[in-house]
Amino acid sequence: MQGITEAPFRNLFDAHFGGVETYYTPFVRLEHDGIRRKDLRDLDPERNHVAALVPQLLAGSPEEAETLLSQVVPMGYRHIDLNLGCAFPAVARKGKGCGLLPHPERVEALLQVTERHPELSFSVKMRLGYEDPAECLSLLPALNAARLTHVTVHARTGKQQYGGTCDHPAFKRFAESCIHPTVYNGDIATSVDCARLAAEMPFLAGVMIGRALAATPWLAAEYRDGAAWDGAKRQSRMKDFHADLFDHYARTLEGGEKQLLAKMKSFWEYLLPDADRKLRKRIHKAQTAPAYADAVSALLCATP
Repeated sequence: MQGITEAPFRNLFDAHFGGVETYYTPFVRLEHDGIRRKDLRDLDPERNHVAALVPQLLAGSPEEAETLLSQVVPMGYRHIDLNLGCAFPAVARKGKGCGLLPHPERVEALLQVTERHPELSFSVKMRLGYEDPAECLSLLPALNAARLTHVTVHARTGKQQYGGTCDHPAFKRFAESCIHPTVYNGDIATSVDCARLAAEMPFLAGVMIGRALAATPWLAAEYRDGAAWDGAKRQSRMKDFHADLFDHYARTLEGGEKQLLAKMKSFWEYLLPDADRKLRKRIHKAQTAPAYADAVSALLCATP
């Protein structure tokens, strides 16, 4: 998730919550024929302490993919995820992310990089389609012909972005004809949802969770443990996680208190969305670090 699940977040999330087998970077893209410096810093193996990290590349052509690979692979990464799922309109309009999905010939050309790099393994993250959930079926010949470890599908179209409901029947139709292991993504909000999904779709190779883990960080650990954490455990882990995240950015950001508050408030776009609205508003209105800390403390103490 851009601006959220960067290396510090991943490292501290793994230390305080865990339950995640593999972490994926926010998508890495070209800007002025090179990868942004902040993305390169985020990929730096010295900055990452999770057991398994996969770079997710956003490319609209084989040439872009090759340029990205030329800068990522020397860092030591040997598994690459190709993003065909980003639904951000500015990305899709440029024919990247889910903007590629209506064009099977372009997807086929992009996937040829998997054959040109036998020393690497590849996976794909996609959606059911851009406008029509049947678009994914037109991509099956190219996907099935490619050398992929798995395909992750967000069970919505790009036009839906994150609205509406996930289309489970369309996802199942795709999975039935995809020769690669299939991973499900979309609207998994609780560990109970994970269990229900596993029962409904026993063929799944796994689930990918994004926004829900940023909202309720204990979700994956609860599923791993087979039991819900009590309120005291959730609260304690959340306090320690937030304190360490705040401390990291207080030490590393160079823009002073204003930049620190802007960075920390960005996490609250997702964190604990069901918490008291007035307390959440206090966090976003805080103008000083002490005021912010008081607001966060009040919210965490009030959240079971």
